[in-house]
Amino acid sequence: MTLEADTQPAEADGTRRRARTVLIVLALFIVINAADKAVLGLTAGPIKDELGLTATEFGTIAGSFYLLFSLSAVSVGFLGDRIRPRPLLAVLALVWAAAQLPILLPAAGFGALVATRVLLGAGEGPGYPLANYTAFTWYPEKRRALPSAVVVAGGAGGTVLAAPLVVLVSETLGWRAAFGLLGVAGLLWTALWLRVGGGGPYTARLGPKDEVPRAAPAAVPFWRVLATGTWLGATLSTFAVMWTLALGFAWVPLYLEEQAGFSDAEVSAIVGLPALSMAVLVLGAGALAHHLLRRGVTARVAQGLIGALLPLLAGACLFLMTPAPGTALLLPLLVLAFSAGNGQTPLTNAAIADICPPGRRSAALGLSYALASLSSLFAPYVTGRIIDAAPTEGIGYGRAFDLAAWLLIAGAVLSMLLIRPDRDARILLGHTAPQPGLSAANSEPSAKE
Repeated sequence: MTLEADTQPAEADGTRRRARTVLIVLALFIVINAADKAVLGLTAGPIKDELGLTATEFGTIAGSFYLLFSLSAVSVGFLGDRIRPRPLLAVLALVWAAAQLPILLPAAGFGALVATRVLLGAGEGPGYPLANYTAFTWYPEKRRALPSAVVVAGGAGGTVLAAPLVVLVSETLGWRAAFGLLGVAGLLWTALWLRVGGGGPYTARLGPKDEVPRAAPAAVPFWRVLATGTWLGATLSTFAVMWTLALGFAWVPLYLEEQAGFSDAEVSAIVGLPALSMAVLVLGAGALAHHLLRRGVTARVAQGLIGALLPLLAGACLFLMTPAPGTALLLPLLVLAFSAGNGQTPLTNAAIADICPPGRRSAALGLSYALASLSSLFAPYVTGRIIDAAPTEGIGYGRAFDLAAWLLIAGAVLSMLLIRPDRDARILLGHTAPQPGLSAANSEPSAKE
């Protein structure tokens, strides 16, 4: 008895330390993921000049990243429920490295950029949902919003770190060297992950007691998860958010340089500002939702209604951005327009995870992300076509930003109406009442145990 009492707290402390370590490494994973996306936009000027690309051709390269992005996210999402995350994430990082390194060759031109961006997108498509799923295996139900926020914040960190570094490397060693640098980063992360990474105790295979679903989760058909308002609302809203993110990665650096008149050095500093704002909003939204859920506020309010306010704010700022007079007003509007929407993402991810049986969770997250990311396939190309077809580039940018704003607002309204994790969890998992010995507030073992 005494030995057990002494051992259990030590094991719990070790699990918490391991969870924090894995969460940090997963955030670094998303840092590289975001930097890989951002490098093309940050080196757009030199690439267009050297290869003589039109706006539509550059948009084609940017959009090709998402050609296999969704298919890969779905495929690996289903594998995530069957294969442990340690080898899966390592393989993805190796694919990223393999896609970036060939750009170092001087002969790599338009065709090579398209081919390697397609490969990179295939490797990065499953990265974000699988990183979230892996983080969720270390944390119990009702405590997942904040870990998801840390993972999402890694994307902001990737942009902040990549912007000045990529510009510096591009100006000193050439734009191709920036791609090579990120390839090496993928190799180094793989070595780190294989040493310290892995899945946690809250998985379908290991099944701790506070993850044991109340109503035979394996019997829940997958289509029933996809038919819930929570899954549909989260996916539709994320579709609009990812359209805006893809627009930002591909076109905002060029917009700042060609339309707003900023220098390369100024652009490298400015593009990091939305990422910093995103980190603050993502972590703040995750912490607020975590606090509200712990105090008994419904998940519909904490994850659905509060989360939807952020893409609404982003849409309003996009509408106001292009007519804004002077840089004093332009910059804060741009920062919020390309950061606020993503603050909703950890809340929608946690909402999907909370309504899913453990054996369906990775696939549900992966499919939601895959369908939402289809917007990223079209956003860069559509923007290029809008700019080429407009009387002036300035008018073209304005029309492209307005389109993104309408999508954000529509997605926010739909998420307000549809995301109801409490109701959908009762339907799917039989949450009609707390299990004996479980706290209704957080579904954790009560003090009576």
